[in-house]
Amino acid sequence: MLIGGNKEQVIANMKAASERGDLNCKVEMDDPLLSDEDRERIARRYLDNYNTLGYRFCNICARALTDTATRILNRNTKIEGLENIRDIHGGAIVTSNHFSPLDNTAVRKAMNRAGYRRLFIVSQETNLAMKGWIGFLMNHEDIIPLVNNSEYLHKCFGPMIRKCLRQGQAILIYPEQEMWFHYRKPRPPKRGAYYYAALNHVPVISCFVEIQELPGLENEEFHRTRYVMHILQPIYPDPEKSTRENSQKMMRLDYQQKAEAYEKAYGKKLTYDFETDDIAGWIPSDPGISG
Repeated sequence: MLIGGNKEQVIANMKAASERGDLNCKVEMDDPLLSDEDRERIARRYLDNYNTLGYRFCNICARALTDTATRILNRNTKIEGLENIRDIHGGAIVTSNHFSPLDNTAVRKAMNRAGYRRLFIVSQETNLAMKGWIGFLMNHEDIIPLVNNSEYLHKCFGPMIRKCLRQGQAILIYPEQEMWFHYRKPRPPKRGAYYYAALNHVPVISCFVEIQELPGLENEEFHRTRYVMHILQPIYPDPEKSTRENSQKMMRLDYQQKAEAYEKAYGKKLTYDFETDDIAGWIPSDPGISG
């Protein structure tokens, strides 16, 4: 379930970031470089197209492709804890650790099993600038683009989140923000996902994906792997607390649950001291990177 080319420099970036305690920073090197104006223009263009007939047709095609890819990529994925969310039937915010461009397919499989036919994903607007088949999917799937602009967040992003939740949809928000490739550890979350859950009075479906190594090679850098999706206890906002109080409490509880799930899955205490085993399936060629 790998994607992309050589990851040695990316892993070196992750090691350096771990050592300085910067666990939410960007470590990938090939993301499009866009100005603030380009970022907002791309996101607004996507939203302008969202209700057109052309978008709806392409959305059906993109969802069919994604559903097919989800089945193929996750034929070995195991799902645990579905019983924890059997009483959730309406809109919800889903959180999970972010370690691959394809890890959302594991979340999608789990949410499909839970009864959600669609999974909306909050994505950085730079992903809309991608080319090829990935670019097609990013621009026509159930994406909610995020731009770090207060006016956009208030007038565009927040209303789209609210609309999807009122329609009973599940929305995946990665609270770690940036993807760290094949990184096993849950990283400290940012508050955004929990703010929108608290603001809209919906639960957080807390997930943690364990990455297990399999016999055989995926390529010269990585062993084959499979996922175990752990659906943890859902987290509900307290009607007696403010949005801010709820978001902070929900964020702390979600991180605690993910940390406990990590420790149970891997049999070790969660620290951010960098180890070779932090990168699932990795075969380091440079001892200086592995630490």
